[in-house]
Amino acid sequence: MPVKVGSIVEGVVTGITNFGAFVTLPNGDTGLVHISEVANSYVKDIHNHLKKSDRVNVKVLSVDGGGKIGLSIKRALPDSGSRGFRKEKRATFEDKLARFMKESDERLQDLKRNTESKRGGRGGYREAF
Repeated sequence: MPVKVGSIVEGVVTGITNFGAFVTLPNGDTGLVHISEVANSYVKDIHNHLKKSDRVNVKVLSVDGGGKIGLSIKRALPDSGSRGFRKEKRATFEDKLARFMKESDERLQDLKRNTESKRGGRGGYREAF
């Protein structure tokens, strides 16, 4: 039975690479879950989220003519209707400006400290002989 785009099935993780995980589907086909489709948050190391022989629910995103199957774990989650966007309160302009000013001042202070420490002893006044 071929897989259909949009269907959610349970599969088994058979391999993990630095760019994603290979999942074997119930019909024996193998598809790829790209690292960006593993979780709603940023995934730096896929090994923190998956391991070999894990059973996962995946949504079939694409099936091309060459037999490649694109899968997603995060879109198979029940609350995936938000498509990964956070439902947090948006920061106001004043909040963003205050945060920017604070970070800017901190960076400026670090820059001043670094440049002042490098000036000592160099480029000072030299007396002509």
